[in-house]
Amino acid sequence: MIIALGAFLRLLLLGIKPPHFDEGINGWFVDQMTKTGFYRYDPTNYHGPLHFYVLFLSQTLLGRNLWALRLPVVLVSIFCIHLATKFEPLVGRNISRLAALAMAVSPGFVFYGRYSIHEVWLVLFSMLFLLGLLGLWKIGSVKYLWYTGMGLAGMILTKETYIIHVGCALIAGGVTWGLHLFRPTKDARLVRQTWTYRDLAVVCGAAIALVVFFYSGTFFNWSGVKGLYQTFHTWFQTGQNGNGHEKPWYYWLMLIGRYEWPVALGLCTCALAPFFKNLSLRYIAIYAVGTLLAYSIVHYKTPWCIVSIVWPFLFMFGVAIAGIALKHRLRAWITAIALLSVSLGSAIWLNYFRCSTYTQDDWDKTKSAVENIAHFFTTEPYVYVQTYNDIWKLTRPLEKLTKHNPTYYQLVGHLIRTSTYPFPWILGDFPKVGYYEHDNLPETVDADFLIVQEDRIEEVEKKLQASYFTDSLTIRPYQDTSKVYFSARVFESFFPGRKPDFVGKK
Repeated sequence: MIIALGAFLRLLLLGIKPPHFDEGINGWFVDQMTKTGFYRYDPTNYHGPLHFYVLFLSQTLLGRNLWALRLPVVLVSIFCIHLATKFEPLVGRNISRLAALAMAVSPGFVFYGRYSIHEVWLVLFSMLFLLGLLGLWKIGSVKYLWYTGMGLAGMILTKETYIIHVGCALIAGGVTWGLHLFRPTKDARLVRQTWTYRDLAVVCGAAIALVVFFYSGTFFNWSGVKGLYQTFHTWFQTGQNGNGHEKPWYYWLMLIGRYEWPVALGLCTCALAPFFKNLSLRYIAIYAVGTLLAYSIVHYKTPWCIVSIVWPFLFMFGVAIAGIALKHRLRAWITAIALLSVSLGSAIWLNYFRCSTYTQDDWDKTKSAVENIAHFFTTEPYVYVQTYNDIWKLTRPLEKLTKHNPTYYQLVGHLIRTSTYPFPWILGDFPKVGYYEHDNLPETVDADFLIVQEDRIEEVEKKLQASYFTDSLTIRPYQDTSKVYFSARVFESFFPGRKPDFVGKK
């Protein structure tokens, strides 16, 4: 029932919001793979190749559409809920199921579980990695050895920030053992391992083979393997400078306070970690706090990273409720229901009513901290650099035309403005659409449709000869408003009883 609830929230109205800027870029990369046959890994892209190959498979099977673009991440997000329940042998049934339920209804996990971005993959593999480490310590079977190996390989294949999670996991192990020396737990002893060195060799070989296979572009781009270490030079610089996405250290705490109330309770519960009698719970609490601190130090902050940071705190939420239930069962039920209801209500409100309209502007250096915080709590910070519904002014008429008659895919379009994503992916099936981001113009400016940047409208209109219906169109935040032109000859049926707004000089 928990997994079904999570699946329902993630699949319902999946195409309700336009493709995000990053989704458009990811889709465009997949289009290039269709042409070249492989993904050429770029160490300055900060993302591993796995996501692109999965998207390539999805689009090949299901077509170039939003469902095909988002469905793989949706399925991964649902599986993460299932994976939370697999911690049961280590932390107990009630705690693991409360964590799974909190993940199922979390505004952040639902919102970014409906985006075609890499972050949910990192949640999956970091959970698998930690499950494997704890399972080896307390159970010692070969199954957990595979969890550890595949979790580590998956993180490497997903995103360069895996180095933070691996580092925090190692440090948390040392801190947990040091804490055990002062406050011993009964289950701290390493169990006898039932796997062999042959099993270890097979797991390591499989992990290395997967990493090499994907980073080498399925053996078509061997230079991509060097990107495994080349990427960190650029990544460290970006993390330090912020590159336009710099936020204060307390940014994650603001997101937690705004959206993730069960996480907030879990964060407070971590203060009691020295008193936990379960070593796995101690370790998860220390790892969670360490990861939060590490991400807080990095200046470059984008809100979707929150899901990679806070998932361990969901287990601490389960600890808090279980602890309350030991003395006041009714009070525990009331607390859990209240916090989870707030999460569910916020998830519904965010994902189905404010998923694209109330987009959050970036942290403004020209404003005071008080002004930025006030703006933060009056918008939707999770809706970040989100494409506006304005783009449907163009895409929906085109969709209706091509559905009625596929020959309309041959329409000529000119997009004369900087940074037009996600249009290069959305209009990928239109072979006669051109993109003019600099001072260049097409040889023949007239087209069946145009999008023109505000400061180039006068230049373009001097060269237009046909008649057009026009409208304003803003692609996303930080951009000036564009002007969209619809050929009166092609789009007349979409503007009944209306005369063309612009008539060129013939």
